Amino acid sequence: MKNKNMLNKQSKSRRNFIKKTGMIGTGVFIVPRHVLGGEGYTAPSDQLGLAAIGSGGKGTSDISNAYQNGKNRIVALCDVDPARAKSAYTTHADANKYVDYREMLDKEKDIDALTISTPDHNHAKIAYDCMNRGIHVYVQKPLTHTIAEARLLAQNAEKNNIVTQMGNQGGSSIGVPKIQEWIDQNKIGKVHTIYAWTNRPVWPQGVNHPSANIAKKPDSLNWDLWLGTAQSKPYSPGLHPFDWRGFWEYGTGALGDIGCHTLDAPYKTLQLGYPSSVECTATNVFKKMWTPEYTPEGCPISSMVTLEYKNSPHNKDGIKLIWMDGGLTPTIPEEIEEEFIMNYDMGNSSGIMMLGAKGVITAEIYANNPTLYVKGEDPVVFDTSKQPNVNDVHAAAWTEACKAGFNSVEHKNLTSSFDYSGPFTETVIMGNLALRSRDLRKVVGTRGNSRKIMSYYGRKKLLWDGQNMKIKNLDEANAFVSKEYRKGWELHI
Repeated sequence: MKNKNMLNKQSKSRRNFIKKTGMIGTGVFIVPRHVLGGEGYTAPSDQLGLAAIGSGGKGTSDISNAYQNGKNRIVALCDVDPARAKSAYTTHADANKYVDYREMLDKEKDIDALTISTPDHNHAKIAYDCMNRGIHVYVQKPLTHTIAEARLLAQNAEKNNIVTQMGNQGGSSIGVPKIQEWIDQNKIGKVHTIYAWTNRPVWPQGVNHPSANIAKKPDSLNWDLWLGTAQSKPYSPGLHPFDWRGFWEYGTGALGDIGCHTLDAPYKTLQLGYPSSVECTATNVFKKMWTPEYTPEGCPISSMVTLEYKNSPHNKDGIKLIWMDGGLTPTIPEEIEEEFIMNYDMGNSSGIMMLGAKGVITAEIYANNPTLYVKGEDPVVFDTSKQPNVNDVHAAAWTEACKAGFNSVEHKNLTSSFDYSGPFTETVIMGNLALRSRDLRKVVGTRGNSRKIMSYYGRKKLLWDGQNMKIKNLDEANAFVSKEYRKGWELHI
């Protein structure tokens, strides 16, 4: 393990070196920056050396947002499928290109910070390797694939003085502090129930892992590197570049995809902390009469997850959070039934409701347009449509914090650094632990037609010890707290 000085050598950086060496000589000459480069010019000494791991798809916009129209410079780009990264590769033609991020980290010594926009299953391993080299990281949501990985990354960032941000850009929406203001002013009274919903998945789910077909592998794709931490297997179409989200080995389903966006506002404003329990239900799929499909490899086509919290300072009696996906939505509360319409085409495809003793707060995805409903009063809509692009705001806050350094004011003001987004991700992934436990089963008998009678023994309320990351009343469910890693790609958790 590198010592702390080695870990932080990049954060001491070329910027200080350039500033110091610029004063060597018989005198010091201070030249206004705009004389050197014109208005808006950013001196190289004030630029971060950036890289991207996962440069296509969402990775293209992530590195672009961090680039900040030239306020920083792109040192290197990496993608296991260069054809998918063509846009970023063309835009940043001078950047060095790689397929294997490990080679990039070994060769590139000028990387101060980087974005990680890969499938969920590789987030933690890549981020961990980067942080251990003293590189600041911006990791797409969900932060990790498992609960244990989220805990590990939060601890590692603190240990190595790394400036971090999870890519749930709605955390930087002006809607979040407005909701916080209403909560702190007790506008809706004691919050007792939270509903969150989404129309996701919008990709195939409710099926098992697709069959292998090596002949259909794109020539440009390095399949072994795409697998990364996952177990080695032949190429299967229907995973890369998008639909991996619907399979537990690589993705985190609708909850992992949208939960980090919609649940951020209630989790943050109510200081929910670790849940005390979780339970779920999910839709069965029938292709044959009386025989539901058994698809433990795939995320469900729709589900409902209920989490209970007992440690929120806003309600010591407990708060219940109910998540719905696959088009399921909550019953509209009586307090807002005249005003609220569950209109998917008008911003409500994903959203939240926070129910209190005196009223309701609703918001769209990214905490957009939060609305306050108080009994006996007209609704108050906080219009977020004029705010700056939250993707830019979220990424720019991170890059400026990287420049300012760990524990700087800029760092402490980040809305999703790992000290927050680590525990938050644990809550999101907790729902998936319940969904996967739902498929645990064993044979307990047979019927007269020789059909097996199955006991789905994981379909119960699971009691959670958050501090110790352990299900207290079903030991088999603890297998989903972490996962097995492929040899050579281990994370020692």
